[in-house]
Amino acid sequence: MDGFRVLGVAIRREPVIFTVSTLGSALFGALTVADAWVLGWSTDHVILPSYRDGHIGAGWLIAVVALFVAVAIGRAVGVVARRLGAGVMQYRMQAHYRRAVTRQYLRLPLAWHQAHPTGQLLSNANADVEAAWAPIAPLPMAVGTIAMMVIAVVQMFAADVVLALLGMLVFPLVVLTNLAYQRRASPLITRAQQLRAELSEVAHESFDGALVVKTLGRESEETERFAAKARELRDTNIRAGRIRAAFDPTLAALPDIGVLVVLAVGVVRVLHGHAQAGDVVQVGFLLTIVAFPIRSLGWLLGEFPRSVVGFDRVQHVLDATDALTYGDQRLPAGSGDGARLALEKVAFAYDADQPLLTDVTFDVAPGRTTAIVGPTASGKSTLTNLMTRLVDTDDGRITLDGVDLRDLAPGALAEAMAIVPQQAFLFDDTVRGNITLGAEIADEEIWAALRAAQADGFVAALREGLDTRLGERGTSLSGGQRQRISLARALVRRPRLLILDDATSAVDPEVEQRILAALRGDATGDTTLVVVAYRKATIALADEVVHLDGGRIAGRGTHAELLATSPAYADLVNAYEQDEEVDA
Repeated sequence: MDGFRVLGVAIRREPVIFTVSTLGSALFGALTVADAWVLGWSTDHVILPSYRDGHIGAGWLIAVVALFVAVAIGRAVGVVARRLGAGVMQYRMQAHYRRAVTRQYLRLPLAWHQAHPTGQLLSNANADVEAAWAPIAPLPMAVGTIAMMVIAVVQMFAADVVLALLGMLVFPLVVLTNLAYQRRASPLITRAQQLRAELSEVAHESFDGALVVKTLGRESEETERFAAKARELRDTNIRAGRIRAAFDPTLAALPDIGVLVVLAVGVVRVLHGHAQAGDVVQVGFLLTIVAFPIRSLGWLLGEFPRSVVGFDRVQHVLDATDALTYGDQRLPAGSGDGARLALEKVAFAYDADQPLLTDVTFDVAPGRTTAIVGPTASGKSTLTNLMTRLVDTDDGRITLDGVDLRDLAPGALAEAMAIVPQQAFLFDDTVRGNITLGAEIADEEIWAALRAAQADGFVAALREGLDTRLGERGTSLSGGQRQRISLARALVRRPRLLILDDATSAVDPEVEQRILAALRGDATGDTTLVVVAYRKATIALADEVVHLDGGRIAGRGTHAELLATSPAYADLVNAYEQDEEVDA
């Protein structure tokens, strides 16, 4: 029943296409049955009289040929309507659910994505969607051929009740065969779908971590890790395939066995005068026709285990309730004024037993620059995720111009805020495409943002300038160049709040100073700036420093004040400075 439930979703969504394809299938089925009537009528009225009389009239021959040709043309029309409708319906359902899954991925918060492996998400959007709607291909044929089956069964009983009853014994055998198949195949197919996701996950990790794999000489270990999953998937699919290999020929053989039984009994009945030869031929042929609907139902039922598993995995994503909730408020428009950012008793934990941030309270005045400084694992990057509302606070609140981030309308925060993350991500697109991300932005504004990010020089030197493709993840650029492109992407939007999460760590200190000087100058106007920083020269440019330690605020003030009053802060920034000198 679960398989029919999944198909019901498709039928309700595409009723017109389903109706057209089903009518085409019904036309094909009815005219296929008509073939049996033409064959039986020809046997009794043309073939047997011709044998008896020793000749055949031209008129009868033309009539028989015309009947068969007319039926064949009608069947061809039915086949075209059936197959075209089934294909359109299947691919439209796949496209709809791929879009739905992708939209859901974009709606769900970062915390949800962190709890689900990338390989599983790829499998949900691709392999699971395809599996869910695989039964649509045989669906119109199976539904339409029910008409063929009904008409054929009625004609069988009209021709000879005894032979019809013998033929009908095929149906309970088909049902029992399918139940046995479903019971044995479903667990294997469920496991195979899960293994596809795990295999994608291993491949994604290996490719994404290619630098680590190669530099540490882990190629053989990664190859074996992938091979182990591939072998398990292969073996599971083979076990499921063996069951399917036994199911399909059994289903195909049952009607043929029924035909042999009908013909054997029919010959005896003809010899005893209880049946006409034409009736035996008609019933036998009708039973072969009934075999086609049985096979089509078998194709449909054979796809049900994968379909149900795929649909349930996709529905698990679509039913996820972790999506962020929004209000209807919007922030003031305009790019010239900075925004006021305030954090009030903010708390957050990835694990309830180990809180990461506790009672974090500070504010940033419009147009001011605040540096957040702290040791590793003190919660700095998590704090930037909270300020950009990639995740929500467990307690407390964050406001922008006095409005709680949770009360803002969808897209309102993105209109006022931009973040440059620690790991710069570039798309396999041109320089222009990576900066504008599809927005209509003039080239003059793009070059201005590039100049502020100290990226105009190397971009101008590229072979095609702004139209140069950067490769997947910007592989044609250095780490510092990728960071500067990422920074230009944020600056070109003239945000009222700009957050830099160690966004210049890969550039030279001299270049970083020029970038920060541009940010404090005309490049951002009165933009409010929050910087997660390590270098002493960077921190010194901030109007205020927030010292974060152990998930709490250990101190606030200017860089000079904290150096004088906080030994822990002085030790931290001096340690960073000494570390950089050693690296140099």
